[in-house]
Amino acid sequence: MKTAPPAPATAPAPVPQPSIDTGPAAPAPAPAPQPTAPAAPAGTYQQDDLVGAAEGVFGKGAAGLADVIRDILKKQGQPNAYIIGREGSAAIGVGLRYGSGTLHHKVEGEKPVYWTGPSIGFDAGANAGQTFVLVYNLYNTEDLYHRFGAGEGTAYLVGGFNVSYMRRGDVVLIPVRSGVGLRLGVNAGYMKITKTSRWFPF
Repeated sequence: MKTAPPAPATAPAPVPQPSIDTGPAAPAPAPAPQPTAPAAPAGTYQQDDLVGAAEGVFGKGAAGLADVIRDILKKQGQPNAYIIGREGSAAIGVGLRYGSGTLHHKVEGEKPVYWTGPSIGFDAGANAGQTFVLVYNLYNTEDLYHRFGAGEGTAYLVGGFNVSYMRRGDVVLIPVRSGVGLRLGVNAGYMKITKTSRWFPF
């Protein structure tokens, strides 16, 4: 009597492996920020604008002018206004100064300005010429029409530049002057800026 052949052996069923929850995939790292040049303060004039404006006052390519403006900006920062104008003064013990020009304000635009004031010190001769004034912290042009105390200690000859500093509260004026004549010594005085022309400096 014949017997049936044995059934073929079957492979054992695979044992299921426990799943491991690794959570959501980690996001790709953000690219490193690239260095950028510091932005200039809003509402201020840039160096190129100021050098160009000063050259319009004293003449394009005036010797040393660009360096004077750059040095002021390096020390004081960028102004939000400037004045271009002309003034004359004379001094024998007590000097008188008269000027007129145009205020250029970054927000409020252009306005005519006038100034007068004494200059008391050791002056020789008279001088007259162009004036370029950097104006700082002038957020309301009405704050310009006041008296600004001044102290000058730089001597200049023909073709040179005189830089002085004036302040009233937070508003700072830095006049840059050049003109004919000889002016030596230390002057103490003020500039009184007005909306209309005046011939009485006090």
